Amino acid sequence: MTTTVPEALVTAPPAARPGILRRPKATTGFWSWCTTVDHKKIAILYGGTALVFFLVAGIEALLIRLQLAGPNGTVLTASQYNTLFTMHGTTMVFLVGMPLATAFGNYLIPLQIGARDVAFPRLNMFGYWVFLFGGLFMYSSFVLGGAPNGGWFGYTPLTSAPMDAGFLPGRGPDFWTVGLVLLGVGSITSALNFVVTILNMRAPGMTLMRMPVFVWMMLVVAFLTVFAIPVVTAALIMVFFDRNFSTNFFVAAAGGDPLLYQHLFWLFGHPEVYILILPGMGIVSEILPTFARKPLFGYAVVVFSGIAIGFLGWGVWAHHMFATGLGPVAVSAFGLATMLIAIPTGVKIFNWLGTVWGGSVRLQTPMLYALGFIAMFTIGGVSGVTHAIVPADTQQTDTYYVVAHFHYVLFGGLVFAIFGGLTFWWPKVFGRMLDDRLGKVTFWLMLIGFNLSFFPMHFLGLQGLPRRTYTYAANMGWDNLNLVVTIGGFVIAAAVALFLVNVIVSSIKGEKAPADPWDARTLEWSIPSPPPEYNFAEVPQVEARDDFWHRKYTEDEQGRLVRLPAGGSDAGAATGSSVIGTQGDGHDIHMPSPSYYPLVMALGMPILGYAAVFKEPWLAVPGVIVLLFGLYSWAIEPGTAED
Repeated sequence: MTTTVPEALVTAPPAARPGILRRPKATTGFWSWCTTVDHKKIAILYGGTALVFFLVAGIEALLIRLQLAGPNGTVLTASQYNTLFTMHGTTMVFLVGMPLATAFGNYLIPLQIGARDVAFPRLNMFGYWVFLFGGLFMYSSFVLGGAPNGGWFGYTPLTSAPMDAGFLPGRGPDFWTVGLVLLGVGSITSALNFVVTILNMRAPGMTLMRMPVFVWMMLVVAFLTVFAIPVVTAALIMVFFDRNFSTNFFVAAAGGDPLLYQHLFWLFGHPEVYILILPGMGIVSEILPTFARKPLFGYAVVVFSGIAIGFLGWGVWAHHMFATGLGPVAVSAFGLATMLIAIPTGVKIFNWLGTVWGGSVRLQTPMLYALGFIAMFTIGGVSGVTHAIVPADTQQTDTYYVVAHFHYVLFGGLVFAIFGGLTFWWPKVFGRMLDDRLGKVTFWLMLIGFNLSFFPMHFLGLQGLPRRTYTYAANMGWDNLNLVVTIGGFVIAAAVALFLVNVIVSSIKGEKAPADPWDARTLEWSIPSPPPEYNFAEVPQVEARDDFWHRKYTEDEQGRLVRLPAGGSDAGAATGSSVIGTQGDGHDIHMPSPSYYPLVMALGMPILGYAAVFKEPWLAVPGVIVLLFGLYSWAIEPGTAED
């Protein structure tokens, strides 16, 4: 028997949209990466680009250390040294630390909360392109008029109006200010995307207090970013206007206030420290329970401590300015605030140690990095507390003691956590295991090189070695320790090189990863490695914190773990299903379509940046045209092919 379909119900496929509205068709190859809106691909782009900038910043650091390896160094001139330490700091903060955190957030947040993508997929890709073009814009200064050379903090009067005695000529500070404004646009778009995704797209049953700690920390970071970036953006715009349009915001001779810039910069700068370190704390809070095989000790306390750190971080900025003569009331208040912020940080460390204590600890590579993070971050925290003591802080200001402190916090903290996170989630992202033996050798090399490089800086600073000096005399007593610091820097470089070898070897012949190679606890491990484009064929129903773990295990009468028959770390890995309900092939799931327009719209921004730096109004015309073309095409482009 046949059924005749009425003619009125027959619909012809829509004709292909002509011209500029034609959709990208590439699903593999170069253009598929340029037009993707898949949060996982975007995360890989963020991570890969940030790691390239990490290598560039590392080369800059090695050149700096070669210059300072002995007295009266001649590897670099004073001008070259100023440029390299400025770009090293700027790169590590804005082109490595923040984008790597964004990479982890992009990949993991939807997977950990049971979502299929972020709230605004095209805006997500726009943020990546702005980050990439902003970084390339800043580095193009090396061949277009001089790179930034006023420090990563850009203090006035070095960077302010030409009438100031310390004014830096050339276009370097202009590239720096405009480049950071561009990068700030990308940071804010990503942060808003994360906030909306976390608050509105959690799976059924995924209450706030069931979210993984990493998601919580990224939520705090997103709010910090949204409120902090506009502060430094205002300061940067004022610097640019002082330099180019004869305003006097920071020009003391004309009634301006150079200290106003420091207040604005550090009002951003100290929350920025926590924007960098809180993602590392979230990563460590996911690794430790997995390799200790027990729940995170004091989950709620860890979460609220992270929120407290984000809140208190707004009240400690002036401890960067104790040497500027703020007065006893101000320095007392900010010294007290600096002591207070150590409390939630110490609470987190206590909870991490409580998680490890009594656990069935497996010392695989991710766990080693997590434990290294705790140890190095604790040392950095202890040296940081000394900055709360006003006389000590005044003594330490602008010495290598401060350099030692913030490297223990940010390298010993964030970078150790990042490498731990890379080794932990690498099999989930790429479907292959990294070599654990190479990973352990890499960790020990990095730990040894890190301490060789940065621990002696405490003593160099206490002995009076100033920051930002490109050479020193032979009779100062700093020779041997500086040589040790330089050797440590090259040991770190060897560790990074070995990590790259591990990545290359594992990508060629690494062991294929199951869905859950670590016997982990959170939702991303319930789906295949690497995940399908749609993540979950059926959105999971969450019943508990660490829901995936509870689907795999129960406890017997003696409190011992017993694996449930239907669970298991490899359950569903071969079929694309999991124990929490991701059955199906995903063919009926409508995902956001690829788009050219995030790339087009972002491309207009560096063109406008060049117009500002070179003060060429005609160059702004193509920039505005490209920007508006991308904006309006984006606005009328349907979100999915079915639309």
